[in-house]
Amino acid sequence: MAWWGKLIGGALGFMMGGPLGALLGGSIGHQFDSGMGRAGAGGFGSGDQERVQAAFFTATFSVMGHLAKADGRVSEHEIQAARSLMHQMQLNEAQQETAIELFERGKDPDFPLDAVLRQFRDECHRRTTLVRMFLEIQVQAALADGRMDPAENQILQHVGDVLGFDRAQIEQLVNFVTGAASGHRPGQVVQPIEDAYKVLGVTAGATDAEVKKAYRRLTNQHHPDKLVAKGMPEEMIQLANEKTQEIRSAWERVRDHRVAQH
Repeated sequence: MAWWGKLIGGALGFMMGGPLGALLGGSIGHQFDSGMGRAGAGGFGSGDQERVQAAFFTATFSVMGHLAKADGRVSEHEIQAARSLMHQMQLNEAQQETAIELFERGKDPDFPLDAVLRQFRDECHRRTTLVRMFLEIQVQAALADGRMDPAENQILQHVGDVLGFDRAQIEQLVNFVTGAASGHRPGQVVQPIEDAYKVLGVTAGATDAEVKKAYRRLTNQHHPDKLVAKGMPEEMIQLANEKTQEIRSAWERVRDHRVAQH
């Protein structure tokens, strides 16, 4: 919680200006000093880690709110998805209030989506695994009601494009999220094998070596300690742990299925 402690403690020199700084500043109700506005999205400083964490938190909840409003109304499923993420992050009361306010600001018709995404991309400094986690959270939120609305899909594709992910990569993330979700269906004992392959991002025709390589790549991308080191808020460790377990479960499902077939 280092980034939050610095924020409320008044040590704001690490923070960013621009749209992310304005969103976060407005959401916590603090008046930032002029030095914060001058601190653009440039190079690394002593507070870079906390700065990236604050940017991730701000972008995550505000873009989630914008995505929820994509089809004209915010469903109870989408609100619950945001609250579920807050629960997974074990946010304290003040952090929850800030997250909710960011979600609400994202619903504003004048929400500067492209400016927010560009600044978030710059703050991440090419940390692709960090951006991927951000996109996974947005895909998960879009699928909260069990389907992907065309308007939501259009925004997701645009978000991916601005962040440097092409259509095929976004589709892979959708498969990853839907495949993982299938392992939590009520009353289901075994994850469908086709969904396990979706999680790993390979087809049933992949070789054992290709399956293992995909598993190792995904595990590395979702390693909690590595993600936090790159700038993911510490509060999201539980979320990363759950995703790592989903990847492992899919790998074991595919492995056991292949052994049974021989």
